[in-house]
Order: sequence, then structure tokens, then C-alpha cells
Amino acid sequence: MKRMCHWGTGRRGRSSLPVMSAIAVPAPVEDRWETARRQSERLFRGCLALTAAITIVWLALLLTGRGSAVLGRPLDPASPARVLVGFLVVGVLWGWLWYGVKRLLLRKMVGLSREETDATFRSRVRRPFDLAALLRGHSERLVRIADMIGRRGRYVTMGMLGYSYIYTRIALEPKADFLVAGLQESLFDALAFSWLMLAVFYSDGFLGRVAYGPQSRIMDGVLARANALVILTLWLLFKFIMVPLGAELAATFPPPTYAALFAIVWISYLGGDALSEIVGSLWGKQRLRVWGVGEVNRKSVAGTAACFLGSLAICLWLVRANSLGLPWVGLAVAVSVSNTAFELFSPRGTDDFTMATGNALLCWAFGRLVY
Repeated sequence: MKRMCHWGTGRRGRSSLPVMSAIAVPAPVEDRWETARRQSERLFRGCLALTAAITIVWLALLLTGRGSAVLGRPLDPASPARVLVGFLVVGVLWGWLWYGVKRLLLRKMVGLSREETDATFRSRVRRPFDLAALLRGHSERLVRIADMIGRRGRYVTMGMLGYSYIYTRIALEPKADFLVAGLQESLFDALAFSWLMLAVFYSDGFLGRVAYGPQSRIMDGVLARANALVILTLWLLFKFIMVPLGAELAATFPPPTYAALFAIVWISYLGGDALSEIVGSLWGKQRLRVWGVGEVNRKSVAGTAACFLGSLAICLWLVRANSLGLPWVGLAVAVSVSNTAFELFSPRGTDDFTMATGNALLCWAFGRLVY
């Protein structure tokens, strides 16, 4: 039995994959797509529920006057305007730039036709998307590299610049108030950005393409946007947890250590996670099967090793640069092992949350022991 689907407009380009416009697709393909689409719907509803729950708790704390004890100082009146500008710059303009870069790579490096490229940037839940057929005509390694460049180019560049700026500010002015207030503002930013990303989840228009296009992996198939949304929602949860935990860290550690503490929690995770995907995509052999949100869930030994070595190099540099003692070397090793273990064994789509949370809890336990 055959079923009908609607992909693209009919030109095949250089690909061996049929352009799916009123072309019959085998029933098992559409059945697999329907199963993945339903899973994507469930993940979307779960992310929506979690974001709504965090929003309700956050609003209740602020409106009842208990927010200052949990969330730090009152919300800056300029925060909504800052979030809007941030979404326009990072979510739209910066996203549009890396959307263009990834699109160019898919056309020129991978060799996708225009119709195939258009299909990869759609939500993939409104019409059948056959990842296996796409990969039969193209190099999986080149597809992974294009995915990696789009994802890491967009967020790692901005993340490293932003976290490096915060690290420098804390190093110059190591005050607990700045550390805690910055976490609260970061939470509000993440909360607003999560709602904006939820709003364009199903969009195949400009905002949907630039918001999800660069970081939605082709290799995740129909679950690509769901994977990206899960990562973003768990990142919001981490920032929610970090506000009270950050206050505990600020009360436990002496101010001269605040900058190194911040970087060990945030920058070591960001660097290790990025190096894992970069090295794994370029040189790794994807033989380690893992579980996660996506149609293809594999990692490499090379990427795992790069995560450990990159995280360790960052942590040891921080210890040396801040003239910290030998116990901090032990913390650097522990954090690097934790980053690597969580990156490898956490279900794909959850490792950002588990790595960062693990770092924060290790630092808290270290502080309680040493200080």
C-alpha cells in the first residue's frame, strides 16, 4: 500500500532522493514519521507544562514578596526591553546569519538540492520527513559537520563572549550581590526566550527557520525541533535552580574565588560540551550508541576524550590564573570527570542540564568541605 505526502515543489537537483511532491511514499516510512511526530508532540507539551510551572512559581515568588529571599534583588524594570533586544539580536539576526551559513553548507558541501534543504529547515512535523532516504544520497559525516557548525557557531560564539565578559566583571568586582543578581536576570531572560521559542515551534516561516534552523540537527530527523526545545527548557530549569544555589555558593566561598567558581560551573561545561561535538563530528567514528531525543543517537570515543581534556584544560587554567591552592586542582579533575560522564551517559538533549547542574553541586560540596 502507498500513501501520499507533500514535500517541496518537484525538482530533484543533484540528489538521488526523490523530491516528495505528490509522490507515493511507502506506508512504513509514513508510519515511522507518524510515530516520531507524536513523540515530538508529547515532548512539546512536556516542555510547555514545565515552562508554565516555572513561570507560575516565579510569578508567585515575586508577587507575594518572597522573591527577594529566593530570587535575589527585585527584577530590573529594564529587563523586558533587554530580553526583546536580546531575542532580536541573538534569536533573529544572529540566528538568520547562521541559518544562512548552514543552508550554504548543505547546498555546497553536502550537496542537497534546494527542495531537500528547504525540507530540513521546516518543522518536520507537518509533512513526512524521511531521514534514511536523505542519507542514502549524501554523506552522513558531512551532514553531521553541517549540523555541528550551525549549532556551535550560533551559541558557542555568543556564549563564550557573554560568559567571558561576566567572568571578567566578577574578577574585577567580586561581589556576591552581582553574582546573585546576574543569575536572577539570566533566569528572566531564559524564561522569556523559552516562551518565544515555544511560540514558533510549529512555524515553517521566517521566525521558525531562523530560531530553530541553525541548532536543529538533521540527524535528529522528525525530532530535531523537539530536541532543541528540550535542551532550551532544561536550560531554563537549570537557571531556575541556580538562583538559590548561586546564593548558597556566594555565601560559602570567599569573594576572591567567585570568578573562578563561575567559570568552573559554566565555562568548563560549555567548552567541554562544544569540543565533544566539534571533535566528534570532524574526526570521531560514531560507534557509541546512546539513548536520547533523536532518530540517530550515537557518539564517539574521540568526542568523549575531547570533552574531558577540554574541560580539564579550562579548569586547570582557571586554578592557575586565580592562584588557587591544590584542593582546587582536585575540584578541576572532579568537574572534568563529571562533565565527561554526564555528556556521555545522559540521554541526548539532557546533557546540558546534567553537566551544568553536576558542576554546581560539586562546587557546593567542595565549598562546604574546604571553606
